[in-house]
Amino acid sequence: MPGTLYVVATPIGNLEDVTLRALRVLREVSIIAAEDTRRTSRLLQHYSISTPTTSLHAHNERTKTPGLVERLRSGESVALVSDAGTPVVSDPGARLVAAAHAAGLRVEPIPGASAAIAALSASGVSGDAFVFLGFPPARAGARRKWLADLATDSRPLVLYEAPHRIRDTLEDMLAIWGDRTIAIGRELTKVHEQLVVRPISRHLGDLKTERGEYTIVVAPPAEPPYAAAEAPSAETIGAEFDYLTENGALSRRAAIRRLSEKYGLKARAVYSMVEEGRSSGV
Repeated sequence: MPGTLYVVATPIGNLEDVTLRALRVLREVSIIAAEDTRRTSRLLQHYSISTPTTSLHAHNERTKTPGLVERLRSGESVALVSDAGTPVVSDPGARLVAAAHAAGLRVEPIPGASAAIAALSASGVSGDAFVFLGFPPARAGARRKWLADLATDSRPLVLYEAPHRIRDTLEDMLAIWGDRTIAIGRELTKVHEQLVVRPISRHLGDLKTERGEYTIVVAPPAEPPYAAAEAPSAETIGAEFDYLTENGALSRRAAIRRLSEKYGLKARAVYSMVEEGRSSGV
């Protein structure tokens, strides 16, 4: 009888945030496929679990998957875990899960901790739906285009960011989205946990320790984004247009469309303001 592939969520920080079912499965399977066996060993040692582990990460998943599928075929059960939280969600493992399904093998989720859900639940941002975005593009131009495409999304957004890019990403958010109020969680469930809700500019001003893992929750933009009395100046439109088109992040047409959506203006009016700003030296 074939084995089962268990997709096991593990704690995102506090080792107590693991389910009894997850601990049982980790004890009972033949092997644990872990993103980082050293990190997983801390959890296993804490709960006196002696199940063998093997590495399965972004750089070896292609080569390791066939062997793990064969072990499942032969009757062994396998637990898939990531460094923290729920596997496959911005973590490796999708190739193994897909291969198991393709082979007709049983795949069983063992739900538990998720940084995205933890931050959203405590952020105060409500909504019947939300969009999980994972990590923004690392390159500046691609990231700015990515943010511009999301500027008018009417759903709450949840994303992750690395410590060495958090400042650049927040600066791009401020320039493209305006000074929205967002929630930022850092080191969730760990000793130095923080979850702060404030405008982007305040986050930037208080960003002194760029360490840890960041989870960001963004509320939908207010509708309409700007009242007629608050219409931006040509200088503001021109500066934002230049920012959006810098390094090929957006084409001229796309930037004008994005600004028209953001400010509730007709595209022709935005174009005229861009030209006016240029003629005045912006």
